[in-house]
Amino acid sequence: MKTQQPLLESYNLGNITLKNRVVMAPMTRSRANNPENTATDLIAQYYEQRASAGLIISEGTQVSTEAVGYINTPGMYTETQVEGWKKVTKAVHQKDGKIFAQLWHVGRMSHPDFHKGALPLAPSAINPNDKVFTPEGFKETVTPKEMTLEDIKKAISDFKQAAINAKEAGFDGVEIHSSNGYLFHQFFNNCSNKRTDDYGGTIVNRTRFLFDVLDEIKQVFPENNIGIRLNPSMHGMFGMQADEETIPTFDYIVEKLNDYNLAYLHLSEPFTDVSEVPFLVTEIAKHYRPLYNGTLMINTNFNQESGNEILEEGDVDLVAFGKPFISNPDLVERFATNAPIAEWDANTFYSSGEKGYIDYPTYQK
Repeated sequence: MKTQQPLLESYNLGNITLKNRVVMAPMTRSRANNPENTATDLIAQYYEQRASAGLIISEGTQVSTEAVGYINTPGMYTETQVEGWKKVTKAVHQKDGKIFAQLWHVGRMSHPDFHKGALPLAPSAINPNDKVFTPEGFKETVTPKEMTLEDIKKAISDFKQAAINAKEAGFDGVEIHSSNGYLFHQFFNNCSNKRTDDYGGTIVNRTRFLFDVLDEIKQVFPENNIGIRLNPSMHGMFGMQADEETIPTFDYIVEKLNDYNLAYLHLSEPFTDVSEVPFLVTEIAKHYRPLYNGTLMINTNFNQESGNEILEEGDVDLVAFGKPFISNPDLVERFATNAPIAEWDANTFYSSGEKGYIDYPTYQK
């Protein structure tokens, strides 16, 4: 390993200077197990422990009650939640860290149990035929309610208000979670969007919701404090089925994002083997680097060696690490000294309390 690792170089992200190019990826941890789904002192400690990352992207924070689809996930839509997040941002900033809030709406990947018996909302009334973990355990998804234009308008407003709340809470910026089979992704894909109005049919229409939300959020945060997350080659998960229009749709989104001065575009390499799916891209970073003019972040199964390598090759500017940050709060320091990486305990990813959350030790020689 070279003495000066690309991962450890500083980076200018808009008006923010990152102390390295190691990003802590957004990860659901289900520790907001209180009646108002509020970030707690425990959550603040968790993020503070990992503040040596160049940038932390928070776990998904739901923008409204309609956006909820997982138990014990924190929100960004009440004053109490804002006060909880202030503890987190203060703790991270005191360690000279930077943190963005990920704004999230799961759409149809929810269950009536989360909505007092009401159906989840989605672009179209199409069941993803998956399972959701509810307060009563795993349950089958249901056919959602097709969003009316008023529902869409409210969702756009909810994202803007969540951005306002994130700013009040002290976040350095926000990331719009338009990925992984959730609401935005459901608008993008033909398998989940059969609308015939301005939000369905053509590529321009199916992507309109994202740009409507982005245009509202940029009134709250400067464009270079806003990130977008996309997962172009997701297939066979959360009811997402790709087709011949999938990659052209994402190509259109990415090229249109060049009209904005965003903080970054956050892309995921394929979660599953898509080499047998003829119309999907198997190397996301290499495909989108020529199409996008701004800062490009990549995620999914990178380690120290592959992270440095993709930066050296010039395909991306930032590398996001997920699970390694769970079990290595000092991941950046371990990279700096080429220390071994501790293994994570998947059994405690979504449990409650300190175990598997804030009790992973830093490296001792």
